[in-house]
Amino acid sequence: MVRSALKISIYLFMFLSFSSYAHGEPRRFVEGEIIVKLKGQQAGVSGQSFMGKAQSKKGLKLKNAFSRMGVYHFQVKPGQEVDEAINELKDDPEVEYAEPNYIYGKATVGTVQQTFSSSEVSAMSNSSSSTYLATDANIQVQSSWGVVSHNGVPVVAVIDTGLDLNHSVFSTTGAIWQNSGEVPGNGIDDDHNGYIDDVNGWNFVSNTSSMYDDDGHGTHVSGIILGVTQDIYNPPYPAATIKIMPLKFLDGDGFGKTSDAIKAIYYAVNNGATVLNNSWGGPSYSSALHEAITYAYNSGVTFVAAAGNSGTNNDSAPMYPSSYNVPNIISVAATLDSDVLASFSNYGKNTVHLASPGVYILSTLPGAGYGSMSGTSMATPFVAGLAALMKSEKPDMLGYQVKQIIMNTTDLVVDGGGHPLLNNKVSSEGRMNVYSAVQSAKVSSVDASQPSYSFSNQDRGLASSIAASGCGLVSKMVKNGRGGPGGGSPAPESWGIFLILTVFALPLIIYNALRKKNPAQRRVHERYKIESEVKVKLGDRELVASVSSISQGGVQINTDALLDQGGIVSMVIRSPDGQEQIAVEGRVVWSESQKAYGVQFAETSQTIRERISSWTKALAKVS
Repeated sequence: MVRSALKISIYLFMFLSFSSYAHGEPRRFVEGEIIVKLKGQQAGVSGQSFMGKAQSKKGLKLKNAFSRMGVYHFQVKPGQEVDEAINELKDDPEVEYAEPNYIYGKATVGTVQQTFSSSEVSAMSNSSSSTYLATDANIQVQSSWGVVSHNGVPVVAVIDTGLDLNHSVFSTTGAIWQNSGEVPGNGIDDDHNGYIDDVNGWNFVSNTSSMYDDDGHGTHVSGIILGVTQDIYNPPYPAATIKIMPLKFLDGDGFGKTSDAIKAIYYAVNNGATVLNNSWGGPSYSSALHEAITYAYNSGVTFVAAAGNSGTNNDSAPMYPSSYNVPNIISVAATLDSDVLASFSNYGKNTVHLASPGVYILSTLPGAGYGSMSGTSMATPFVAGLAALMKSEKPDMLGYQVKQIIMNTTDLVVDGGGHPLLNNKVSSEGRMNVYSAVQSAKVSSVDASQPSYSFSNQDRGLASSIAASGCGLVSKMVKNGRGGPGGGSPAPESWGIFLILTVFALPLIIYNALRKKNPAQRRVHERYKIESEVKVKLGDRELVASVSSISQGGVQINTDALLDQGGIVSMVIRSPDGQEQIAVEGRVVWSESQKAYGVQFAETSQTIRERISSWTKALAKVS
């Protein structure tokens, strides 16, 4: 196997919120900008009347117009607060809604990526029993390649940070979408779609045709999508059977405006994309964004969105766009290769639809290389790639039917004891299966229509400044964890304990609050001996540590390096026999008497305590 049997990984998050900067307060919306929707058919003559009134009497300056939808993007008059401008417009009889230009994004983490050259990845592929290196989860990607009939060439719009068009995986396969109605470089909008020289897509950040990926996120996501449909690891690569349409709306810091997201969605739909990948989001409800996705639904498009990265329940703390109730949205959670829900992944029995691999995913990076990242950002493009395969098989299949087939063909994964791993976590209770979905699409008749759905405005006011969830990436930080150069399997006598520690930069007060909820956690617990190795790369340093004991109260970590004492961590721990896994949270502590670090559990459920108790029956006590 490419992936070692013993994988102990530490993923560092600089911030839990994904609407926050490395310094300063979270950005909720663009200062001085609003989005306005006119009622009914006001986009016509009355709309022109409103436009004159808005500019002459209210001091608004038009920045963008979605005239077909009656939606307009304004800059407010100098010195006016956004909420003041919105309140004024709410009293206007011609206005259906007015809202801030909300900001969405991926995680603003200073990423450290384990990178590989194309030759290293090719060598890994040649030396592996499986040439599919993205994940070891049993999603049956390669099995599906031989059964797809390729009756069409679907276009997948990747609404993200851009794409390295020169990466050989995309440039030599012909995977990049070409706008046949545009003449390159002539400075003319040949196809009259409002964009000059949009040969391969559009950059809504700079308002140019440059797809430059100044982050790497979009290139990584695009590689995952293409990799679901063909080999991207061992050249020569086959010709692509799908097209990637890169639409950049996230800037180099990972932030993007609602107004640009809306433009990207309309551009994608109007230019032939039938699958939209959205590895981004935030806690702010936007009526305008909701309406844009409704437009995509009514055009038969599949809209795949990341559930988020804060480990919270989207049923109670929604994450947008994945939490909109538009019937074509597929909200995706992230799982480990073992099909356990990733500790960072958002979930929701009613609002998150299925799970997909999202931990340590190997894919393309700008500059001809490859790298590994984690997050629901990485889980989402697996599903988008699957949707593309299904559209290749049945080009006329509508977004709603694509979603239903994908959900109905998930694997109901269980642990070693037969207990469901995703019960009450996602509505399908399963993890995606590419082969099963493609086979189902082959034998299914294409529905001529889909359930009717119309946008209904919800006045949510200004969203909270505290982001409910994050949706970007978590960088893999352990060298050779996938069996790359120098990698290998552990000795068979090694304990099969698997820790994924996700370090959150959360205030210590959160930990104290958790402790107060369960005073029993303050007790001293019996400790048991266990051996496990932990490796982590911190910046340009690689940390090697060991876990030497476990108890109902926590684990002990031995290392000579300095850890962030008091930092909150989230862990997924595998039992000694490798058959079970539990997820717990805790705080890094220092024991002066033992000269060692520990992770003290903040709170554990009765089920978790019972499982730890059953594990330790076979372990020796610490004297």
